[in-house]
Amino acid sequence: MTGVRLSAEAYQVPTDAPEGDGTLAWSATTLVLVRVEADGHTGIGWTYGPAAAAAVVTDLLAPVVVGLDPDDVPAAWTAMQRQLRNAGRPGVAGLALSAADCAVWDLKARRHDLPLARLIGTARRQVPVYGSGGFTTYDDEQQHRQLAGWAHEQGIPRVKIKIGESCGTEVARDLARMAAARRTIGDDVELYVDANGAYQRKQAIRVADAAADLDVRWYEEPVSSDDLAGLGLVRDHVLPDVAAGEYGFDLVYFHRMAPYVDCLQIDVTRCGGISEFLRIAAVADAAGLQVSGHCAPHQHLPVAAATPNLRHLEWFHDHVRIESMLFDGVQPATGGAAPVPLDRPGNGVEFRADRAERYRVA
Repeated sequence: MTGVRLSAEAYQVPTDAPEGDGTLAWSATTLVLVRVEADGHTGIGWTYGPAAAAAVVTDLLAPVVVGLDPDDVPAAWTAMQRQLRNAGRPGVAGLALSAADCAVWDLKARRHDLPLARLIGTARRQVPVYGSGGFTTYDDEQQHRQLAGWAHEQGIPRVKIKIGESCGTEVARDLARMAAARRTIGDDVELYVDANGAYQRKQAIRVADAAADLDVRWYEEPVSSDDLAGLGLVRDHVLPDVAAGEYGFDLVYFHRMAPYVDCLQIDVTRCGGISEFLRIAAVADAAGLQVSGHCAPHQHLPVAAATPNLRHLEWFHDHVRIESMLFDGVQPATGGAAPVPLDRPGNGVEFRADRAERYRVA
């Protein structure tokens, strides 16, 4: 048995159309892939963020796992997160840790010829999803086509659009787009909205009140996720469930946020990987909350399957497209749930370097 060897690469993939939300716009998305090798086996994990995360993996994380038993995932995670003390765990370093931890879990499953979902254990075999996109940069026809595809062609019973356009200064268009979304999906599909922290506290409440007849069920980051008191204020004054947490990089972040939201969003590619995701879900459960997986759907499937208090997983347009392009073995979400990969070792997908090479930036 040899120790663990880490390496990383970054790939920047252009979007298929301009994308934007209430506070940010982008035209490309970067996937950082981590490989971990031991005993002739290779595990993979990935995150979405700056290419600089790849250097964190090779320069900081790789040296501290060399002598470890590849089956000792907690030892690898502990060594890596301690190594980041002076680099700063939140941010780019946290992305690197998350992808590396997911890769170590994948390696262990592949070494033992087990599906990763079997190694962790499952609470479900199908993971509920919601269609996510509806960018503020879309025109009416683009939004209609996307939502109709999810709701009427794929049978996904819950969909989300972005609101809070131009940092909350285009409320009339936000409301018009919400109304258009409801017309597209009909009365039987749940409508979710995501402001990405664009509104002020009372403004967020006024928007929800103005949209009361649209039966919005999910109000994501109506105010900044850093404004915990504001999240709590909005939660207590609106009917939709208030959700936040996608920017959380450690357990303590979620412990602090839990009293102020109806559902905690955890991103396995940011929070510290599978190891930390499971702990965060337990903290949420202790607070009486469900959790929702944020983006990176195929990186989430095994851990989402293991989480009893999971509500659903974000089937994010940009990441679904990239993962379908760059990986074999991706899952469909027809009917509103994605099947958990139980017939292949590891996380169930294989990275296609031949397809990805044209996008490599690090």
